[in-house]
Amino acid sequence: VQLVESGGGLVQAGGSLRLSCAASGGTFDDYHAVGWWRQAPGKEREGIACLSLGDGNSIVVDSVKGRFTISSDSAKNTLYLQMSRLKPEDTAVYYCVVGCGSGPWGQGTQVTVSS
Repeated sequence: VQLVESGGGLVQAGGSLRLSCAASGGTFDDYHAVGWWRQAPGKEREGIACLSLGDGNSIVVDSVKGRFTISSDSAKNTLYLQMSRLKPEDTAVYYCVVGCGSGPWGQGTQVTVSS
């Protein structure tokens, strides 16, 4: 499966963005879970949200809890990350990944939050 993220950009603090991750050459239903990671400048890549496709349960890390929501649309074979109340520290390249970290990975989309 190949993954392509989109929806990143420049936004002011307090704003919102919705990231999308489209799958081709396969479907998310082939995997038990999908997720989003991010990598800020000078920092290691970190997992921020994971969605279990079997039961629909999701987990997010504390730093984005209450602000970010992960969801999927199986009909569109697309994964989403709705981000609200963005902060400058959310600036990073955001990646979608199947298996919530085991791969394959997308190429990433840049999110920049200005103060």
